[in-house]
Amino acid sequence: MDRLRLLAVDSDDLAILSAHCQDAVVKMSDLRFLPREKQFVLEMNRFVWEGAVGGSLWSRLRRREYERRRAVLHFDRVLGARRLGLAAASEDQVLVLLAIRFTPKEEPSGVIELVFAGGSAIRLDVEVVEAQLADVGGAWSTESRPDHEGPER
Repeated sequence: MDRLRLLAVDSDDLAILSAHCQDAVVKMSDLRFLPREKQFVLEMNRFVWEGAVGGSLWSRLRRREYERRRAVLHFDRVLGARRLGLAAASEDQVLVLLAIRFTPKEEPSGVIELVFAGGSAIRLDVEVVEAQLADVGGAWSTESRPDHEGPER
């Protein structure tokens, strides 16, 4: 599969980017705010959702191998970054990225929120939505597919 490269310049683009980053595994040490450059950088091992869906139901049920790829996501024109629920996190702590959301303020500025499992988040104050996601390394296989189905009732 080809390496993914996406650009987001509005909330609709950001929703697509969020879908591709869902269930990415991130270490705290791989999160960096660069105030001088107005940039926030996030290195991750992303689950390759675009390769995990599609095809017939039978082929999806039989599939036992999925992929993860090393990827970099960066946000430009970031004015500030703050952690929520991560104050005491160690550099080795592993986070699972669930979603990326945008809340507009005075157009075109707003807040981009990186939502992690367990209720923690990082909020970025941005001048505008300007983000890029790029796969930067080879893929490796995994038998585990993230499961968002709740317990059966």
